[in-house]
Amino acid sequence: MARRKNYKKGNKKTFGARDDSRAQKNWSDLVKENEKWEKYYKTLALFPEDQWEEFKKTCQAPLPLTFRITGSRKHAGEVLDLFKERHLPNLTNVEFEGEKIKAPVELPWYPDHLAWQLDVPKTVIRKNEQFAKTQRFLVVENAVGNISRQEAVSMIPPIVLEVKPHHTVLDMCAAPGSKTAQLIEALHKDTDEPSGFVVANDADARRSHMLVHQLKRLNSANLMVVNHDAQFFPRIRLHENSKNKNDILKFDRILCDVPCSGDGTMRKNVNVWKDWNTQAGLGLHTVQLNILNRGLHLLKDSGRLVYSTCSLNPIENEAVIAEALRKWGDKIRLVNCDDKLSGLVRSKGVSKWPVYDRNLTEKTKGDEGTLESFFAPSEEEASKFNLQNCMRVYPHQQNTGGFFITVFEKVEEKIEQEATEKLSSETPALESEGPQTKKIKVEEVQKKERLPRDANEEPFVFVDPQHEALKVCWDFYGVDNIFDRNTCLVRNATGEPTRVVYTVCPALKDVIQANEDRLKIIYSGVKLFISQRSDIECSWRIQSESLPIMKHHMKSNRIVKANLEMLKHLLIESFPNFDDIRSKNIDNDFVEKMTVLSSGCAFIDVSRNDPTKENLFLPVWKGNKCINLMVCKEDTHELLYRIYGIDANAKVAPKPEEKEETTETPAETPAETPAETPAETPAETPSEAK
Repeated sequence: MARRKNYKKGNKKTFGARDDSRAQKNWSDLVKENEKWEKYYKTLALFPEDQWEEFKKTCQAPLPLTFRITGSRKHAGEVLDLFKERHLPNLTNVEFEGEKIKAPVELPWYPDHLAWQLDVPKTVIRKNEQFAKTQRFLVVENAVGNISRQEAVSMIPPIVLEVKPHHTVLDMCAAPGSKTAQLIEALHKDTDEPSGFVVANDADARRSHMLVHQLKRLNSANLMVVNHDAQFFPRIRLHENSKNKNDILKFDRILCDVPCSGDGTMRKNVNVWKDWNTQAGLGLHTVQLNILNRGLHLLKDSGRLVYSTCSLNPIENEAVIAEALRKWGDKIRLVNCDDKLSGLVRSKGVSKWPVYDRNLTEKTKGDEGTLESFFAPSEEEASKFNLQNCMRVYPHQQNTGGFFITVFEKVEEKIEQEATEKLSSETPALESEGPQTKKIKVEEVQKKERLPRDANEEPFVFVDPQHEALKVCWDFYGVDNIFDRNTCLVRNATGEPTRVVYTVCPALKDVIQANEDRLKIIYSGVKLFISQRSDIECSWRIQSESLPIMKHHMKSNRIVKANLEMLKHLLIESFPNFDDIRSKNIDNDFVEKMTVLSSGCAFIDVSRNDPTKENLFLPVWKGNKCINLMVCKEDTHELLYRIYGIDANAKVAPKPEEKEETTETPAETPAETPAETPAETPAETPSEAK
């Protein structure tokens, strides 16, 4: 029998890699100094003067590699145990070229011990055998969505947003998607079928499509990706053809991780050193304020909104917060999070700051080119605003990037304004704004740039559950009546199920149908059925990404129990013959039950015989004389390593059928490419690297 071969290494980037060869050659030549930056932040005195040298030295040093284990996966504990038992001991007390290497450390403030930091030079990761082995482990787990590479401080906003499975959630500036992934994970925590959903928005059309690649790994039917300027995010109807003016979606949770100057990211985006100036923050201030204000309009009573930036500049942070508090008065309040994130070293927000122009000339209220909202609040305002409840995380406090986080709670509903409300009349002229602001204001021009090759702009059309193609599937797979059959859709203009059928959660179905004329929807749903051969009993097979949902709704003889040895055999062998399996006495009961089934898609149900470990429910293709496990090569490697301890880098050949698992026609869905993994996405710019 043919054995799987290891997938080609090619020139793929390694886990956590950000710099390509060009960047490594050129970035090293950049001088990590900026006289204006140093003068500005020394004048601000955000922390004691004796900490300045440590602060600056940390900003000049490379950023540690940090990752988190996907908390919504039932096997998250298994992945954590694998890391702690098979890798962590070998990464402790390691010496490299005569120097002792720091062991990985847990981020103490991240829930359930699921986030870790490796403060190790890349040369060590490449050349030290134990670190290289761990790197391979991280690559495989990352590829299947069990692990995400993410900057430590970027993990904070979704945590304090406190998302629950029933919440409606809006991420207003979502790309590149690491925080959005956390929101989805929180939604799915402890349940495969949450009643809430996440709307992920980005103003840039191309980045919206790239966002899809980041989030598809989570296989959530409770996600919708849209493309709108967050300043004018449209009101969303709850129900189609409703005459009720109040039938508008208000969100339980909103994340405003706004575009910013990004000086908190200078440890990984070294171009910030040469590009930084005060004008970027001044230019972005109004855009940030507009996004925050729009978010507060869309927030429910008692809802929670988190405003965050990867900037340390008060003009982009406390000044924006203070102006929102002036506008909304006692309708909103800042939440004190001192009792949250135990172990996170952070500083309080500030209530005083100077305002400087691009030449570092201090300005006063009323000066030309300034806005009143740039300036610090009066003493009376400061006593009401409680800006000390804002959180500031400085790089030198625990070897991270810089970040600013504020949590709002809406106390009382404010009269809803139209989404098309005009910008403040105080908006600075375009020529006086920073480069990031200009970028946002020419959004329509940007949208004309070419989209990713696999971008799909076909409509979302829901299919009648009594359609003949679907009726065959319901019967063939024994789908119960609890599953909402009205949630199936296709992505083509004909509305006919020709190649792929998707499913979304019921709440999103209503939103999609009611807002076709006002929402630019980029993506939603998970693949449910994919058309296979027409010469068998059912020409549609269930796609593996929908199995977390469908396994709860199927009762069929096409679900066959298998033992662990049988699973191992199917992971290693491609298309093993039933006679061959029978001769090896691996699992005779499984063979007998499987051989009587008609050809087509079936499933194996594998018990781990351990209440602490997740049982497995996987698709197979049953032929006349052989069987094939329908699992992609990345999942194959991960399962072999997690369950059987077989190194994920072992030689395993891809199966012919695997092409059916991922190949799609462009009109149906974006092709799944290696660029989906965070480690292989383009390096982030200051305004997006959160």
